[in-house]
Amino acid sequence: MTTETSLTDSALRGWKLNIDRTGKFFGALSEEQLLQEIAPGKNRLIYLWGHLTAINDALLPLLGLGQRLHPELDAMFVSNPDRSLKKPLSGEELKRVWDETNDALWMAFSRLSATEWLQKHTAVSEEDFKQEPYRNRFTILLGRTAHLAYHFGQAKLAEHRT
Repeated sequence: MTTETSLTDSALRGWKLNIDRTGKFFGALSEEQLLQEIAPGKNRLIYLWGHLTAINDALLPLLGLGQRLHPELDAMFVSNPDRSLKKPLSGEELKRVWDETNDALWMAFSRLSATEWLQKHTAVSEEDFKQEPYRNRFTILLGRTAHLAYHFGQAKLAEHRT
């Protein structure tokens, strides 16, 4: 196993661990629990889960792996604050979208070689990538895994309140 393969394998394991624990946490909550705020005056759990789903969905085109499956999530969970829409999706609907999105990502991730992980992502030009080769798919994976873990930690803050 090469160093690159070992590193990508470790990063993918970290991604999968965070996806699984986040999905398990949110998927076990009732509709009522999903409407709880993380902290007083803060986002509700349903919004946080939808935000993570939308951001993950956006990885498909960012990494050059295909089109988004659910671009409509941005209006509900990214470009507008929580409570802009009364109740954009039910927990059951969001679980289905979460699973669909993350299954598609995992399948696409699994097909990439270590060398392909080091290629540029679609938000960087060829010229800029030559100057900044760290702007690659692998770096995006690491950043989005950290983003996922951060919001999972926020969600856990609400656990005693649900």
